[in-house]
Amino acid sequence: MKIKRVKIEIRSLDNALKEAGDVFNRLSRGERVQKKTAIYFSNLKEMRKVLTEKRLDLLKAVKDKKPASIYELAKMVHRDIRNVLQDLAYLEELGLVEITETKDKKIPHVEYEKIAFEVAI
Repeated sequence: MKIKRVKIEIRSLDNALKEAGDVFNRLSRGERVQKKTAIYFSNLKEMRKVLTEKRLDLLKAVKDKKPASIYELAKMVHRDIRNVLQDLAYLEELGLVEITETKDKKIPHVEYEKIAFEVAI
């Protein structure tokens, strides 16, 4: 089984803009550029606001316990379903969780094995 990895990076806006400029220059010269997929934060404080312990617990529960619904997930993690719904919607926006809707329930999925953190210095 191939391990899928989600990459989360902390880098300054200057570094991100520099990299974007480098990619643009390479593309304009006709060079190939490897697609890079990651979630970026400007600093550790911002990342901690988004990736809270409770949200990381949700991801782990979805991956390990494979709940049949969001309601079941909320019971597993002993949290109010409204809060779980809010956190899952946010994690879905980030691309960290997928939610499949059937006619009577929503089922959360996590399609990766690891989250890798990288900090530019």
